[in-house]
Amino acid sequence: MDALARIESSLADAVLSAETSGTPPRLAAALRHAVFPKGARIRPRLTLAVAAACGDNQPRLASAAAAAIELLHCASLVHDDLPCFDDADMRRGRPSVHRAFGEPLAVLAGDALIVLAFQTVARAGCGAPERLGPVINAIGDGVGVPFGIVAGQAWECEPRADLSEYQRQKTGALFAAASVAGAAAAGVADAEAWRLLGDRLGEAFQVADDLRDAVEDEASIGKPVGRDKALGRPSAVLQLGLDGAVARLKTLANAAVESIPDCPGRTLLRAAMLEEVGRLLPRKLAAA
Repeated sequence: MDALARIESSLADAVLSAETSGTPPRLAAALRHAVFPKGARIRPRLTLAVAAACGDNQPRLASAAAAAIELLHCASLVHDDLPCFDDADMRRGRPSVHRAFGEPLAVLAGDALIVLAFQTVARAGCGAPERLGPVINAIGDGVGVPFGIVAGQAWECEPRADLSEYQRQKTGALFAAASVAGAAAAGVADAEAWRLLGDRLGEAFQVADDLRDAVEDEASIGKPVGRDKALGRPSAVLQLGLDGAVARLKTLANAAVESIPDCPGRTLLRAAMLEEVGRLLPRKLAAA
């Protein structure tokens, strides 16, 4: 089974476990709406790529960790789209969860996805209980405080925010969790050595998202554009200009690839990362 099939299967199992008899039907529907149809699944793909490079000798745990990372990402999108944050009507080309189901269910669906992520990992940990703690810690660090995506979102409520710190927390933290969790699921003793890869890759993805927000249209990216400027959010484009943001993206992408630690599958992982970061620059800029 390839990586995407593993991810989709694990996510389907996780969501199905939340749709058992007794679950409020509209809440169950909101959960499914938030997770499917799939996005790019970049973060869970990173988890499985790192696990594979390190041996992937506990594939059930690695798949669960990848699913948990994606569930947390989906939860963050549900909450990020709410009127109190971005007030976005669209996500992945269709109505955002709060537009489709109302704000109360959107809040509850996001909360439920967070819990479901940790439940998913816990259920898969019986085959390698000694690895469960490091995997859960890695994932928790990516979403909580002081440096997870919750903290990153909270910087939007401060009068000022350092751009790099904001982007490392809002986006990079979950990428870092993805890479560390993948290594931990594979039994790597020093899984933290993989944090730099995720941190740099995540910041590069946020800069790329800033560029898309500035130059793409809603039809091409499936969500509202121009929100950074409209809401006064920290943005690489607003702070560095278009050319500066492109240069920053390239620097971060190259740094991410070069930060891959020594491992049995380093050559293959490096090639995959080079291909991935090569797609980060928005098409309109790549064609310019």
